[in-house]
Amino acid sequence: MTRQRRTFTPEFKLQLVKLYENGKSRADIAREYDITPSALDRWIKNHKETGSFAAKDNRSEEENELARLRKENQRLMMENDIFKASSADHGTKIDVIRNNAHKYSVSAMYDVLNIPKSTYYYHANLYGKRVLKTDDKEISKETARIFKESRNNYGTRKIKKELSKLSKPRYVSRRRIGRLMKELGLVSNYTVAQYKPHKSTYNEALINNELQRQFEQEEPLAVIVSDLTYVRDPTKWHYVCLFVDLFNREIIGRSAGANKSAELVYQALSSIKGNLNDVQLFHTDRGKEFDNKLISEALETFGIQRSLSMKGCPYDNAVAEAMFKVFKTEFANGAHFSSLEQLALELDDYVHWFNNIRIHGTLGYLTPVEFKQDPIIFVQFSVDIPRFC
Repeated sequence: MTRQRRTFTPEFKLQLVKLYENGKSRADIAREYDITPSALDRWIKNHKETGSFAAKDNRSEEENELARLRKENQRLMMENDIFKASSADHGTKIDVIRNNAHKYSVSAMYDVLNIPKSTYYYHANLYGKRVLKTDDKEISKETARIFKESRNNYGTRKIKKELSKLSKPRYVSRRRIGRLMKELGLVSNYTVAQYKPHKSTYNEALINNELQRQFEQEEPLAVIVSDLTYVRDPTKWHYVCLFVDLFNREIIGRSAGANKSAELVYQALSSIKGNLNDVQLFHTDRGKEFDNKLISEALETFGIQRSLSMKGCPYDNAVAEAMFKVFKTEFANGAHFSSLEQLALELDDYVHWFNNIRIHGTLGYLTPVEFKQDPIIFVQFSVDIPRFC
């Protein structure tokens, strides 16, 4: 591995030389201060011979002359390159300096072209701001488009990823995206999730937690999780049940109904298009909607093993809990449904968008469907689950 280049002040060099002169070993100094022994030897030699650590003070007359000639030769080459611009207007001279800044010293060029330093940097700053402003307009346009297509859900992280996937990729910092979003008045639906710790450790139910928070699964449909939530219409509550595949976080089943019941869960289970015989484990919380005879018989029919969270511990079903946080933020909160039929229709539309269009940070910024179609992609899921339940 290449050592990163470092710079040292004369005071620092003198301090190490004094340590050596006071008896500290050369090897100990090099190790403790992370410098090479050869550098320390050079500083000791320079201090002893000239009392200076400056390179020019420790070169021979021939070496100094050679350095002077090289510098003069570079200046002559520069003057030859920019001679034609010496009688041009300020704008042309500034363009010449800007176009040759990678080859020659900027200060030397504005001296040769007889341009005041302040004039050059004034125009250079105007140019930089003009380029940045033009660039900001294009990025703002794409940012607004991506944000709108995300249904006002994406933040800077996902917008940054989407900008890099454009036909003409734009690699922009999250800070800059945040500034542009603020200027455009774009505010994501998300707020920081707040979790309350649960102290209970007692589980008295007969069905155990077989999942044991193994949220990383390598096969589709191997483990599915579920939960329910409520959605408000103008006059009453409706309920939604979702089934999620832990393999790719895809919503594979859903239902909407007027009652929070086992029948609602059964409808969501029935809506799964995959082969239910492939499902090995079904994990939920201990709500009666899941732990009942109707659901038990359906699971037995397909040979699916049951798994229930520890009593009162939402972290055992963290993926489903997180899914419903997303669902409420992106779909339910602030929405108005005139009927159960409208809710079911818009729920289907949301699930399609969620599975096929919405990118997921835990999937390497792929959609669930993209992730399932390309199994060679390795993604390490990072679900941060407290361990005090």
